[in-house]
Amino acid sequence: MTPGEPALYGCTVAAEAEPESVLLPGHDVPLGRYTTVRRLLPQRPRRMVGAWCFVDHFGPDDVTGRPGMQVPPHPHTGLQTVTWLAEGEILHRDSLGNVQSIVPGQLNLMTAAHGIAHSEQTPPEHPPGMHGLQLWVALPEEARHGQARFEHHAALPVLRDGDVTVTVVVGEAGPLRSPALVHTPLLGAEVLFEGPPGQHRRHRLPVDPAFETAVLAMSGTAEVAGVALSPGSLLYLGQGRTAVPMEAAGPARLFVLGGTPFEEPLVMWWNFVGRSHEEIARARDDWMRGGRFGVVPGGQEPLPAPEMPTVRLKARDRHGRVLS
Repeated sequence: MTPGEPALYGCTVAAEAEPESVLLPGHDVPLGRYTTVRRLLPQRPRRMVGAWCFVDHFGPDDVTGRPGMQVPPHPHTGLQTVTWLAEGEILHRDSLGNVQSIVPGQLNLMTAAHGIAHSEQTPPEHPPGMHGLQLWVALPEEARHGQARFEHHAALPVLRDGDVTVTVVVGEAGPLRSPALVHTPLLGAEVLFEGPPGQHRRHRLPVDPAFETAVLAMSGTAEVAGVALSPGSLLYLGQGRTAVPMEAAGPARLFVLGGTPFEEPLVMWWNFVGRSHEEIARARDDWMRGGRFGVVPGGQEPLPAPEMPTVRLKARDRHGRVLS
């Protein structure tokens, strides 16, 4: 394949009109004492993209002489966490006994299911930069009550199209399939535009037309499906596309999210994804009492849960409509 040639992976592009897109800016949220993230999901206009229900983008930050990310032990239920780095290093510890460092190009995937606790910390000796994503995937009913699990994947499938590199982190795109275990049809892929500024590059990433699709700009500027995208924003592209056209006139790093619409109602509160107020309240009580979530090695003080809200938590569908 020649540089700049659209990569279709054998996919036929439909001639029908593409769905409308919605550009969603992020908002800053403190994460622990030393890190601020840009939260891109959930938002009022768009709560989910497929089963992706939570997206935090952090950095790029200079952490020279600074602690970097220091998130103490905390619990999760009903979800998978996906950690992806562009710069830096994070050490994961969990209550299953896993201790695993992650660096750029690798994937840490934790399946909370009925319950797990973990911590995420920048090690004392670390690279000068910190930049990455922390994402959640909602688990369907048949998977959310099972045993917790952790996976580390040091190598992932990669396609190179001239100065464009596509890494399939979870799910599949064209012939590329990630080894990570997922429970609904899903896509998470990084698209990296490299080379000198002023050199125009194009790429078309094939997607399943049954998927909702969105693209996050991590760094650089790009045009996605005809919309200008700047760092820290998320472009929701809807359903019905067979490919996502992307182009950049300089270095840029994008992350593509996709999946079939998640039709089960959700209650999301603090670090829990459930189906009812009562379920969330039980998870909180179990964390504060100890037992269900186990103990994270390392001797760090666990993060206490906030008080439950004074109003009843409501289950919502993927559009944000209250169901109970």
